[in-house]
Amino acid sequence: MSDAPAPRLRVALVDDEALARAVLREYLAPMADVEIIAECANGFEAVKVVSEAHPDLLFLDVQMPKLDGFEVLELVGRDVAVVFVTAYDQYALRAFDVHAVDYLLKPFSPERLGEALARARERLQRGERPPAHELAVAARPKPGQAGRILVRDGSRVHVLPLDKIDYVQAQDDYVCFRCEGKDYLKDQTLAQSEASLDPARFVRIHRSYLLNLDRLARVETDERENRFAILTDGRRLPVSRTGFTRLSARL
Repeated sequence: MSDAPAPRLRVALVDDEALARAVLREYLAPMADVEIIAECANGFEAVKVVSEAHPDLLFLDVQMPKLDGFEVLELVGRDVAVVFVTAYDQYALRAFDVHAVDYLLKPFSPERLGEALARARERLQRGERPPAHELAVAARPKPGQAGRILVRDGSRVHVLPLDKIDYVQAQDDYVCFRCEGKDYLKDQTLAQSEASLDPARFVRIHRSYLLNLDRLARVETDERENRFAILTDGRRLPVSRTGFTRLSARL
């Protein structure tokens, strides 16, 4: 008895260049076991499609306006498998190799696309997903501090300017960004948040808190010698002994 056919693979194409999407569409057209369920011209559209249509696989361009491919991956990394489609430099390609993430280097052939699809199916069967934050840090050609924080809320993406963030708090498997009177939960560790923020502006004052120094009004000590950071809005955040040493070095 012959093996059962492979399940139909539902894919979305994400590239700001219409010609690049057309090439992918042409190469995928003869593949009966692949269904293109969406085409996205930017990263915001990609996040919406992942949230609402739940594709199995994204063909994701790296260099896009608004949200680049790494930012999209960070927002959707646990929800969908990814094959990067890129004209990126060798630094990024080495990072892809190290993290075992498949990519198509433009221009690519239909045969190379077929290989990428086969690998994607294998990883889907094993339940593997790319390590979003680690890959983004490793693959960017000029690692540096983020100029903004992106937080996904269903199909929406909140863009938080750094100067509007009061503090970051660890909450179980998430972090909470306090920004303009609202709380935004992100699937990330506090250590990952700390690595992406400007160390001249944000300081770890406690194992559970990162503080924007611009929000600090003063530090108080209670009768038990516990220290607290008093924010400009009156909020009190705990300050550990190590955190106070870090904080003192910045003041």
